[in-house]
Amino acid sequence: MSDSFMLMLPNIVLALIVFAIFYCVGRQIKRVVRRVTRNHHQARNLGLVLGRLAQSAIVLVGLFIALSIVIPTLKAGDLVQLLGISGVAIGFAFREILQNFLAGILILLTEPFRIDDQIVFKNFEGTVENIETRATTIQTYDGRRIVIPNAELFTNTVTVNTAFDQRRMEYDISIGYGDDIDHAKQLILEALYSLKEVLKVPAPDVLAMDLAESTVNIRVRWWIAPPRRIDDLRSRDKVICAIKKKLYVENGIDLPYPTRNILFHDRTEEIDGDRSQQCEGWPAGKRKVPKPRRISGSVRKLTQGRSQQDGNGKS
Repeated sequence: MSDSFMLMLPNIVLALIVFAIFYCVGRQIKRVVRRVTRNHHQARNLGLVLGRLAQSAIVLVGLFIALSIVIPTLKAGDLVQLLGISGVAIGFAFREILQNFLAGILILLTEPFRIDDQIVFKNFEGTVENIETRATTIQTYDGRRIVIPNAELFTNTVTVNTAFDQRRMEYDISIGYGDDIDHAKQLILEALYSLKEVLKVPAPDVLAMDLAESTVNIRVRWWIAPPRRIDDLRSRDKVICAIKKKLYVENGIDLPYPTRNILFHDRTEEIDGDRSQQCEGWPAGKRKVPKPRRISGSVRKLTQGRSQQDGNGKS
């Protein structure tokens, strides 16, 4: 065995040198393809795919040649047959890895999102750092790295926040029932048009959305560009501050807290159940609105009634 190894040692060294040469050539071709497609935004992901496939093909050819040098009796047909049998076994053993590999190729070719895009996937949100054949890495806004298998990205819903040049934002404002809705909407529009962070085209709009228990809810919508996370936060900060200043500080529009009215009435009265006569503050239409009564007055009246009953009992 020692003599056979010494005889094969020159072939082994030559095979290692040949494989190393093919490996280096594959890496250089991958870099050249990336460099050529780097400045072309549409072909950047395609360059990644072609570069990796070219590197893999060249390394595989180098492996064949190296094995042929070490084992001269080994034929190319035997290698192909061996790889076919091994491929079936590897396919069953590494099924998920192959799924991620194929999904990564499809993601790079179809380009649902690109490097530097900001995406939302399930509970994760961040900027795409790299798209590899096995997994995609994103950097969250708080400085963490998330590695997501490509098969999950390809088969699940992904929100791409930077897919278009512009993005619409919205925020809900509540005003009191005693305030003029049209006047409040006009003031909000004036506040929006005064901000450089808000696009004038498409124009912002203000819509009354809900008559809540204690407020009138108004939805404010505006557009920003570019649509990245930092631009979202900055525009939201400016819009909220401008609206509060315009409505509450400068024009006295009420921004009410949630409130609840509790109406007391005497269920022993003959008008019990007639809201137009009994429940103070209830809308009565064209009929006369009942006057409000104090709880102290009701308690006093109840006390006097009991005192009269006690007096009649004693007499």
